[in-house]
Amino acid sequence: MTDLAELLKAPGASVEAEDDFDAVNALVRSRGWGDGLPVVPPTAARVREMLAYCDRPWNEPIAKIAPRYGEATPLRLAANAVMAGCEPRYFPLLTLAIEAMCEEPFNLYAIQATTHLCAPLVIVNGPAAKELDINSGHNAFGPGRRANATIGRAIRLALLNIGGATPGSGDMSTFGAPSKYAYLVAENEAASPWEPLHVERGFPAAASTVTVVGAECPHNVNDHESLTAEGILTTIAGTMGIARSNDVYYAAQPVVVMGPEHAKTVAQGFSKMDAKRFLQQHANLPLGKFSKENIERRLRVTFKERYENAGPEAPVFMVQKPEDIIIAVIGGAGKHSAYLPTFGATRSVTRALKRRDGRFAHSVEELRR
Repeated sequence: MTDLAELLKAPGASVEAEDDFDAVNALVRSRGWGDGLPVVPPTAARVREMLAYCDRPWNEPIAKIAPRYGEATPLRLAANAVMAGCEPRYFPLLTLAIEAMCEEPFNLYAIQATTHLCAPLVIVNGPAAKELDINSGHNAFGPGRRANATIGRAIRLALLNIGGATPGSGDMSTFGAPSKYAYLVAENEAASPWEPLHVERGFPAAASTVTVVGAECPHNVNDHESLTAEGILTTIAGTMGIARSNDVYYAAQPVVVMGPEHAKTVAQGFSKMDAKRFLQQHANLPLGKFSKENIERRLRVTFKERYENAGPEAPVFMVQKPEDIIIAVIGGAGKHSAYLPTFGATRSVTRALKRRDGRFAHSVEELRR
């Protein structure tokens, strides 16, 4: 077993501090290591407990986090997980999410450094969601569940402390967003009329996965009146039709979150792919709704053949291909859905929990040392 005491003797691996909550938090604030909220002191004992759920060498990086490209070793991630208030059993999901975000298609450097207000969203599927009590129902995007709040927060602390996404320097977001504190939910698979997201993406139902998306906060879709699939999808498509979305200019993958009630109605007439096709075709705005500068400098450059000679009524699609729309069923009762535009220049990534032998883990406990 790895000797934590020896690892902590390495230069920069640890900092001595008074064994006092306020003193530790004062040190964290002075070093710029936090998110503005009080942290749990990451003592050696607490970090060791977190690393009990790590089945790989503690001092070898699992990824490099942009924009600083700091090495995300299990030891460093464990310290951030402790600070965030995670239970040790959450640790495998945290490391999996960090690995997914650092894959090239996700474009973490741009998501971290942009002036846009996006943040990495994590959607959890499979047995781990239930095992760790990750909220997928009422208030899934809000407070109330330790797993959602602390795993999401641990990801943000790692992005800050290891990745260097310090507001105003590494993170240049003009406004920021509440999602930069924690942005993690599970899909409500039990309430979904379709196959879950991870199965749609080729994973077994018994696999536990994370899907990471560089997304804005949810935009509510309120439709209490529509009684048909076409009606609800028309309302969602109307919400998607926004001239300022980054997705207009890229091969983007925005997220449509359907509440269970809306999903049940839509599924009475549409498969998930049918719904994606409907949304892709109907989520558009006429070219004339865009400013002259955006038409000339963006649309007629990015899609020259489509818009070079197009008139003001030509449709501008919010999503280029139906299969690029991500549909996930999340939430509780209520005739609401939500639309999550993305940073645009990013592709979502799905990864599964696996054991050291490369097989899918059927539970988080399998990954315990």
